[in-house]
Parts: sequence; C-alpha cells; structure tokens
Amino acid sequence: MGFVAAALFVALFARLYALQVLTAPVYKAEAAANQVREVSVPAPRGLILDRNEQVMVGNQVVKTLALSSREAYLHPAVVKRVAQLVGLTPAQVQSELINSQYSIYQPTPIKYNLSTNQAIYFQEHQSEYPGVTIELTTQRTYPMGDTAAQVLGYVGQVSAAQLKTLAKQGYQAGDQIGEAGVEATFQNYLRGRSGVEKLQVNAAGDVVGVLGETKPVPGGNLQLTIDANLEKKAQTILANQIYHLAHSPNSFVINAARLAGSIVVENPNNGSIYAMASYPTYNPSEWVPYITNANYAALTSPSSNQPLINRAIQGEYTPGSTFKLATASAALKDGLISPYTIINDPGYFKVPNCTVGKCSFHNSGYEALGNINIVTALADSDDVFFYTLGYNFYINQSQFGPTPIQNMAKAYGFGQPTGIALPGEAAGIVDSLSERQYLHKLYPSAFPYDTWYAGDNIEMAFGQGMTLITPLQLANAYATFANGGTRYVPRIADGIVNDQGKLIKYFPPKVVTHVTIPAVDRAAMIKGFEGAIQYGTGGQTFAGFPLSQFPLAGKTGTASVAGQAPDSLFVAWGPVNNPQYVISAVVTGGGFGAVGAAPMVRALFTYLMSHPIKPEVYGVPHLSAGSTGVKGTLLISPTKKTAQKPKGYKASTSKTSVSKAG
Repeated sequence: MGFVAAALFVALFARLYALQVLTAPVYKAEAAANQVREVSVPAPRGLILDRNEQVMVGNQVVKTLALSSREAYLHPAVVKRVAQLVGLTPAQVQSELINSQYSIYQPTPIKYNLSTNQAIYFQEHQSEYPGVTIELTTQRTYPMGDTAAQVLGYVGQVSAAQLKTLAKQGYQAGDQIGEAGVEATFQNYLRGRSGVEKLQVNAAGDVVGVLGETKPVPGGNLQLTIDANLEKKAQTILANQIYHLAHSPNSFVINAARLAGSIVVENPNNGSIYAMASYPTYNPSEWVPYITNANYAALTSPSSNQPLINRAIQGEYTPGSTFKLATASAALKDGLISPYTIINDPGYFKVPNCTVGKCSFHNSGYEALGNINIVTALADSDDVFFYTLGYNFYINQSQFGPTPIQNMAKAYGFGQPTGIALPGEAAGIVDSLSERQYLHKLYPSAFPYDTWYAGDNIEMAFGQGMTLITPLQLANAYATFANGGTRYVPRIADGIVNDQGKLIKYFPPKVVTHVTIPAVDRAAMIKGFEGAIQYGTGGQTFAGFPLSQFPLAGKTGTASVAGQAPDSLFVAWGPVNNPQYVISAVVTGGGFGAVGAAPMVRALFTYLMSHPIKPEVYGVPHLSAGSTGVKGTLLISPTKKTAQKPKGYKASTSKTSVSKAG
C-alpha cells in the first residue's frame, strides 16, 4: 500500500511539474489570447473616375447605428426602444441580429444614414441603450446619378456562399464586394486592405479596452477611359430618341415596349471606350446601403425591359447591312471581285435551278439599280449585289473554301467576345454550317435545321440568318477597318493609382490581330462608306452636316425581326482619313437604320466637333496623393499630378430581305 501511494504521488508531482514548468509558456499564451479579440476594420473602396478625373463613384461618411447582439440578448427591451427611434420594427432589428455574419464582438449595423439629431440623442442617452454604438462608415456615392450605370456596376455585402471561396483571399463577413460592372472586374484593386483592431475583453466577454490597431489601407483609385460628359450626352440622346420613336405618329415602331438600345464611342487608334450608354438604365445608388426586395423586383420584372443588362456588350442583334463590311472585305481580298467588277441589279436575285425553299431575294420595293460596283453597293446598301456575292462564294467553294465570309467576320471580331474588362460579355454568332450543327445538337427543338444551302449563304452575306453581334463588336470591327486593319481589345480602364498618388497598375492597349486588305480595295470600300453618308442610305439624315470640315464614313443596318419592326443599326467613323472616333448605335425595334439609329450618331459627332476628347499622351492616370474621396462627410475631387510614363510605352497617336435603306 505504501509503495502504491508513493507511486501515485510521484506521478502527481510529475504531472504538476509538466504543467507548471515545462508547458507554462504555452498556457500563458493561451490565457493571454483569451483576453484579446481581433476585429476587422473595413478599408474605404477606391474611387472610380473618368478620363478627366471627374469622380463617377465616390465615398461618403455616414453615421451608422450598430447594436451588440450579446447586449441585445441580455437587455431585450433595448431592441424595442432602438426600433422605435430609428423607424423599424423590433422584428426587423431582431432579423438583422440573427442573420448577421458579424462577430459577436463586433456590433451589427442596424440603421445607416442616421440624422445628426438621432446620433446625438443616442450618445446623450447611452446608459439607456446598452450595446448601442454610433459608428462612422463609408458608403458608395454616385454624383452623376445613372450615368454609365451598367459600366460602373454596384457593390453588395459578401454572401456566405461567396465567403466559402473568398475567405482564402482575406475576405470577412461584412466586407463589400463588386457585383457588376467595373466594380466587379476591378474588385481586387478597389477593395483595399482591412485593418485589425485588438480588443481586450474580460471573463464575461465584455470589451474593456483597445490594445492596438493596424490601420486599413484604402483601395486603389480606378481611372476609366470613359469621358463622363460624352457619356451623359450619349445617354441623353439615346433616351430622347427612344422616346421620340415611341411617340412619333410617323414611327415604324410596332411594339413600343420593345424599344431599347445602346451607343458605343471608341477610339480606333487604341481601343479606348469614350462612352458606352445603354437604355433603359437604373441608378446604382439603389444598392446603397442595400437594395430592397421591392426595388430589385421592379428592376428585374419583364415590364422594366431589363435595365440591369448592359446592351452594349450583352445585347445580341442581327447586324443587317452593317455586316456587309465583312462580306465586301472577303470578296475583295479573296479575289471574288475587284473594285471595278460590275454586277447588274434588276431589283431581285433568283437562285439558279432552285425548286425548294426560298429561291428569290429582292430589294425593298423591288427597286433596281442596274449595273453597279462595290462603291455604289455600299453607299446605297444594295442587297442584290451582296446576294450575288453570297451565291458566288457558295458555288465556288472549291476555290474559296466553305467559309470565306465567316473567316473575315471573325477576323473583324464578330462571333467572339472582344475581351473588354467588363463581366458578362456575350460572344454573338457568325452563322455557318458548323454553328447550326452545334446548336442543333444541343437544342434540337429550338434549332431544327442542321443544313446549309445556297439561300443560307445568301442571307448570311447581307447580315441576316442566325448571325448575331453586339454593339461593341460592331464599333470595334469598324474601328479595325478605319485604322487600317489593327484590331484592339476595347479598353474601359486606363490604370490604378494608390492613395499616395503612385501608379500601381497600367492597362496598355492590346492588339488582337491585323486584318490585311489591299490598299486599292480598301480605298474603294471607304469611298462606298463615305457615299452612304453623303448621298446614300444615310444622306438624308446627314443633310447639312459639315462634311467638308469633318468628313464621315459609315453604314446603315436594318435587321428584319419576324412580326416586329426591324432593329435599327448605324455605325460611322471620322474624320475619314484621320479617324479619332467610331460610333455605333442600335435601337431594338427602331425601324430603318437611317431613321432609328443614324440620327443619334449624327448628334454625337456634332457634339464631338465642339467638345473634342482630350488627346492621350501616355494613356496613364494622373491623380493626386491621398485622393481617397473621403474627408468627414465631404466628397473630394483629386487634383492633377502627372504620372510617370510607363517604361516601353509609345503613344499611338429573320428570312425577309433587308431594304435598300440598309
């Protein structure tokens, strides 16, 4: 018994020695950790500015009432009193507390944008509201309202589902994250780096002091290629034109509720996007501090005509005669025709030896232009000329291959995303046998045909059939032709500057490919595109425009839609021999290209003549140090400070035929 007792005491002393001596530092550290809680301090998001440093998205400081969930549990009456003073119900307050993703040591935001009187009242009656704190937080502001809404996007609180993947990148509950537009694309630059506040807590879990903090690092400021003033003008012109089409007694519009549209203005020399308007639109401030269920339902209901869609990159439209750029380029480059080739237009084209399906194609009203060449065909948007090209390519596949027009279309960027730094860009479709077989295999009921005949090639050649393009693709394709054949990735962002004014990221122009067209052939096409504005399908729209001062070239497009008014398209560039701007416009259900879309392009060129875009020297942002956009409750615009030139960068200076009207 004595031996056993001695052994037990030896074991006890050994264990005590191990706990009190050998592992004492470990337990001491754990005890200290139990007294400290780390709370994340959100960083202000970076500003979003236009090319001239105008603030398009900023920040403002707001007073926010936050309530500790622990204190609310210990003092249930405080929930009712808080709810009454801020205009909520107790159930709403409880809902925020229960569903909160915040730490129990971090108060849950209950009410944003407190008035000064409300904030003072809570501070003066702190003892009556245990667990209530008044915090200063930053929120997004949109000083230009709905201008460029689809480009800018909006932010929201990171969800539990998103946190499953984003937690590895340092995201925490309550963080803001870009949900659309450049807010989403450039999220990693705009978000900044959260700070950490070390809080001392007692055994009951109450915060008794602050042990230290790491200050948050503001997000980088994003400078866009957009010119805000031009963007506003484009948006106003688009909205006014759609209103005019919907209410004009002479309008071709069949269904006014279908009217929607987009305008894109691009620099053909480097791909910079100066304006990108989409209609209908919305105000991103609806997401501040969060969007209500009622507002979201209104924005997504069919009756709203989908304002959240950026139709410039997500709207897909039959191109109509604007597609003739690809067909003409292919026919000239491959030698099917020359600039001097004459084709007779009797007003219609009949497929030889055709007995099944559609065998005859005609101009609108069966007008006949007689013997014409490529210049007249483009200027007057003659369909028979292009019917003939489509048929001749089809019957000469052994010489030109099965897809010469499709190949040229893809070289111009049709049927594929442009690569612009915006989420959700549509690819479009270039109609072909392989495309039809692919779609038929995936969706046999929606796409019942997997064949390709002469009539299909004819329709594809003048921009009908299943071909679909976006307004941005249209602008970028004509920009490629206008600048001599260099296709750029469209640029929406110029660079990122940190809060110290240092350039931390530059987004240079990127070349995708080169489209080579012999000079004599290109000159003939330019003459045709100029003719379209001087005397052709767009001549009446541009009557009186000072073409001698600012020469333009362009193309109308009228895309047939079964049972509806045609979609209206127009694209132009200028000045012709020294192109600075390319403008594309599309109006869904807008009628003829010269009627629905062309007037908007004319109005924008008129504006640009008196309000030219400042030339790009280096193409980099120049922001002032410390321009975070937040100071108290005031929004601050940055002042200029030229950034360094990046090393190695050089400045770069349906089945119905389409009418003659495009």
